[in-house]
Amino acid sequence: MVWYGAEIDAPLVVTRAVHFAATAITAGLLIFRSAVLAPACGEQSASLAIDARIRRAAWAGLVLIAMTGAIWFLLQAASMSGMSVPDAATADTLSVVGTETQFGLITQIRAILLVVLAVGLLYDRSALLRRLSLAAALGVVAATAWTGHAGATAGEAGTWHLIADVLHLWAAAAWTGGLVGLMLLLFGLRRIRGPSPLRTNAVRSFSTLGLVSVTILAASGAINSWILVGSLEGLLHTVYGRLLAAKLAVFATMLALAAVNRLWLTPRLAASAENRADLVLACNTAIELVLALLVFALVGALGTQHPAIHFFV
Repeated sequence: MVWYGAEIDAPLVVTRAVHFAATAITAGLLIFRSAVLAPACGEQSASLAIDARIRRAAWAGLVLIAMTGAIWFLLQAASMSGMSVPDAATADTLSVVGTETQFGLITQIRAILLVVLAVGLLYDRSALLRRLSLAAALGVVAATAWTGHAGATAGEAGTWHLIADVLHLWAAAAWTGGLVGLMLLLFGLRRIRGPSPLRTNAVRSFSTLGLVSVTILAASGAINSWILVGSLEGLLHTVYGRLLAAKLAVFATMLALAAVNRLWLTPRLAASAENRADLVLACNTAIELVLALLVFALVGALGTQHPAIHFFV
């Protein structure tokens, strides 16, 4: 497939995009449960029902992570070996990629963390195991940094790049997965008429979490862009730069919707349900989530392109 004048490996881009989205949303759901739902609980039966929905969504995300991770590993093995996918799907080739490349080693680490996450979700009745699940999910997200450009950046710049990328990935997970968690909560409470303390407190908490996430995303994104793009020329005249510009445009749109939610809709939730602020909030949240998935599609493509700075050294 040709996109922006460059060849794009469509299967790899789609697989990476779905994998990143599933990883971020799964971790973000657990962040939402810990940082938003738990502190906001006021209606015990409602909160327990929403918590159960979050757990089911996390399980679905875990399965999707495992499936797309296996496909990604196979596609990467084919790319590294220069073989077709069927030819690369041999024990010898997969063993070499899995044990003698950084991508393979990181894949093994992430697989172990997924097992820990599965155990934590399966026996999810104690605070310790909930913290274990969250830690494992954050580990899976963080390890992704070593599979991309940050993992290939050498020297001191590479250290800063990895730190910025890990923070960027965590913030993206908190925001994106939080959007899914917020939708589950809003739809779970749709039958409640009038002010709902759980809904109001959760939306306020998520608004704060979103503000922190956006701040980290902006700061870490600026560092990553400086390392990988380096100049306005690189942003405008390379495939990588144009994809990044498209990502920034989508991100700006998400920020605008988040500002409406925080400054206008959140204060109105304390009033009666007749103002329908909760319905508008749910619609805006759904739009934000769609835009977030578009960002993941662009990220999936960015990882297959040479950074812009390589062309302007």
